[in-house]
Amino acid sequence: VQLQASGGGLVQGGGSLRLSCVASGRTASSYAIAWFRQAPGKEREFVAAVNWRVEQAYVADSAKGRSTISRDNAKNTVYLQMHSLKAEDTAVYYCAAAAWGRTWNSERIRYWGQGTQVTVSS
Repeated sequence: VQLQASGGGLVQGGGSLRLSCVASGRTASSYAIAWFRQAPGKEREFVAAVNWRVEQAYVADSAKGRSTISRDNAKNTVYLQMHSLKAEDTAVYYCAAAAWGRTWNSERIRYWGQGTQVTVSS
């Protein structure tokens, strides 16, 4: 499974950004796709995940109300829409693939994509 993340950039505080993750590979549809982020000097943390086969999505408490995860099965693409961005949202955002579950941490991830930098100016 290959994961290609894009959509990061520089945005002003309060702004919005949509990240995209294109999944490819023969078994890509067997995995749920998640977004993690890692700020400088901090551990990688879970943001949101969505399943391909069933309408299931899970957003971390820290992101609820400001982030929405969705998917386009025809395009094999998962989106992370973020609103009301804050300086503390500045991080490298990674998409990842794993079996669906309600517990999400780095140890469960089977495949990682490259990161996309999100920088929020205050």
